[in-house]
Amino acid sequence: MSNWATVSLENLPNVKTAVPGPKSTEYHTRCAAYMKGYSSQVRLFPVAFESGFGYTLTDVDGNTYIDFSSGIYVTGLGHCHPKISEAVAAQAKKLMNCHDFTTEVKMKLMEKLHEVTGGRFGGFQLYDSGTAAVEAGLRCARAATGKMEFISFWRDFHGKTLGANSLAVVGDDTRLRAPGFYLAPRPNPYRDAFGRSKEEALKDSTPYLKMLEGMLDNECSSGGKNVAAIVLEPVQGWGGSVVPPDDFIPALRELCNKRGILLFADEVLTCMARTGKWLAMDHWNVTADITTMGKGFGNGFPVTCMAVSKELAPAIEKISASSSYGGNPMACAAALASLEVIDEEQLCERSAHLGEIMLRRMEQMKAAHPIIGDVRAKGCLQAMEIVKDRETKEPFIEAGQMIYKTAFAKGLAWVPSGHILRLSPPMVLDDEAALKGLDIIEEAVAETEKHFGY
Repeated sequence: MSNWATVSLENLPNVKTAVPGPKSTEYHTRCAAYMKGYSSQVRLFPVAFESGFGYTLTDVDGNTYIDFSSGIYVTGLGHCHPKISEAVAAQAKKLMNCHDFTTEVKMKLMEKLHEVTGGRFGGFQLYDSGTAAVEAGLRCARAATGKMEFISFWRDFHGKTLGANSLAVVGDDTRLRAPGFYLAPRPNPYRDAFGRSKEEALKDSTPYLKMLEGMLDNECSSGGKNVAAIVLEPVQGWGGSVVPPDDFIPALRELCNKRGILLFADEVLTCMARTGKWLAMDHWNVTADITTMGKGFGNGFPVTCMAVSKELAPAIEKISASSSYGGNPMACAAALASLEVIDEEQLCERSAHLGEIMLRRMEQMKAAHPIIGDVRAKGCLQAMEIVKDRETKEPFIEAGQMIYKTAFAKGLAWVPSGHILRLSPPMVLDDEAALKGLDIIEEAVAETEKHFGY
């Protein structure tokens, strides 16, 4: 691991004003007069940021925070990594766009991406958002199979355009989903749909696979013969960093093989060392037919990728795959530098290590605090679930929001999801900074418990 991001923890976090401070309040108010549709993060804590360095963020009032959000799972290699910033700046001065013509930096990116993914894919295409990559994957699946339908899973998230949105329920209006898209339950060991304990649910995904086969036979058209692909996040992000039992994804691969259905892994959130592997599917030694990558792929620069198996590579030629901004030289420079940094600084190993030490600390917190119902982690993809009662597991949304805002006010920038508090720290985080951030969360939990009378 490189030490470029190391800072003194003596005065970190450094909160100088009431937060959000006066400048943050002014800037956000002026911006919100025109900007609409803010995320829950911003609505709960409308701070205005000015700069970032490594695992720290500084707002316009001069308050510096430890960052446990990575800009929503994006800047996993740290804010403004010098190698990546310099690569983008150099390319911006040289050539910014030439549609999808080949450039030297694109050639080198393709070769490096082929290398780090073990040569398992037969074709790549580049985009500027995760949603665009997912949409391309859907089109590719249809072109390759001639089939039109898809199955995806409860509380997975795939994007906000029509096809991607149809793979999930984003917001409360299910009418936004297109015909031919089916939703199935997936294992959530803490909240098992079959009433088993977490320990029992972690051992066996068979009930979910049986339900999925029943859906294919009885809900999908022609007994499932028109299903092009089953689409999933290997580890749920928006749904709360939910890690499936180890038997689920290998069994899903077998089911797809048996039924002649493609397996589509949406790794926009989970790729590039986030879970401790280049791809989260590597934890189960499974390769999907279609894989999408993004977020940490460019460490903040908007660049994403659709990758397909060798057998599906010809289908890319059928879908008018290119885009205006995908693969522009700046994007390729950011992605290439990011892949090199992960390799050079051994950030897959670093992410796995941080996941281990942070999960141990969160387990200690859970033992000491009755409103923490569950904690989980796969590398630097982590969560804690806040409940009113451990027996009923009733979500405690008000407490979750209070913990989020209290910890943020103490100098920790992170991610809420209702009663589930999500942690996605940069992989360049020092051990001491990781544990200090968790100390801040525990302080916020204790204050929240006291407020609600626990």
